[in-house]
Amino acid sequence: MIPARLAAAALAATAAFAFLPAAAAEAEFDPTRYVALGDSYSSGTGTGDYFDEVCRRSDKAYPRLLAEGLSAEFAFEACSGATAADLLSQQLGALDAETDIVTVTIGGNDIEWARAARACITPFVNCMDEIEASEALVQNQLPGLLDGAYGAIEDRAPNADVYVLGYPRLFNGESACGALKQPNVGEQVRMNEAADLLAEVLQNKAEEHGFTFVDVRDAFDGHAICDDVAYLNGLAYPTAESYHPTAMGHRDGYYPAVVRALA
Repeated sequence: MIPARLAAAALAATAAFAFLPAAAAEAEFDPTRYVALGDSYSSGTGTGDYFDEVCRRSDKAYPRLLAEGLSAEFAFEACSGATAADLLSQQLGALDAETDIVTVTIGGNDIEWARAARACITPFVNCMDEIEASEALVQNQLPGLLDGAYGAIEDRAPNADVYVLGYPRLFNGESACGALKQPNVGEQVRMNEAADLLAEVLQNKAEEHGFTFVDVRDAFDGHAICDDVAYLNGLAYPTAESYHPTAMGHRDGYYPAVVRALA
């Protein structure tokens, strides 16, 4: 499934090919150009299978699945640990006026979300201060960072359809599953509330820039950490994979969500 303007172009091209010699038709074909930007939630950290260990890029991540579904010319720029500043300095080189589709997840590292999560699983530590610090960053600093990142994407890829993907709620309220330590129920509730606040800011900024916000919270509902069919890793080894989507989370959570948005 592809955006309406791309579908129309594909239909027109198909009609035109009927009147062209095979070689000419092949020369006229222009594949969809897709660039994936962002952080670990786009690179595929958490799937456990990486072709690029530095950025933890995975063939099981939703951008690769989307590129294959679209038969797209694909540039995979997302990198684990990326901040908005990293996106600006390291990930925009593949964008140009010919880019058709851009997906991006960014913001989680800018609000020090991993720090809050680590505090919440540390024994005998109350992590409410860290959660509140992340929320303050969401409200006070993240909007400006997103304006800078989204504005740069607009400038570099003025003709692209841009899809800003959000982050799921991580927890379902279970205090423990298996042998893994989880935040207590109150901390889980507050972390999920912080995830909702982050989604609100991401959506508002995406829409201000004319981008489409892809909210994945419903796609992960019932598949949080400790659910019977979890799309997210809990505390994992290596620890960088903790609190990230699994391969199933990309395949059955992120990928269908972005495909629906493209329809």
